[in-house]
Amino acid sequence: MQHLDDATRTELEAAAFRRLLKHLDEHKEVQNIDLMILADFCRNCLSKWLVSAAEQQGADLDYETAREYVYGMPYDEWKANYQQKATPEQMAALEAQQARKGEQKGS
Repeated sequence: MQHLDDATRTELEAAAFRRLLKHLDEHKEVQNIDLMILADFCRNCLSKWLVSAAEQQGADLDYETAREYVYGMPYDEWKANYQQKATPEQMAALEAQQARKGEQKGS
């Protein structure tokens, strides 16, 4: 993508991000813990990354507003309607993933 000008590249990146959010919205059955286990990021991470990007640009964006954008609704509403209690297997997998990540950082 180096051949693209900055504005076009930014537009493409933004479109891909919006598509990712749409995909996640269409698959609410995918739990954040599953995303963390498989990809080491979740919807909350995306929200935090938006806030960080806003700070770098000098824009005002708080975490709750970013979360509402990512989730497509207030987080408490999403949590009440779609978030399931993590299973013992999910918790064990997340702990194992975090342990592996910690080992990799120590290498």
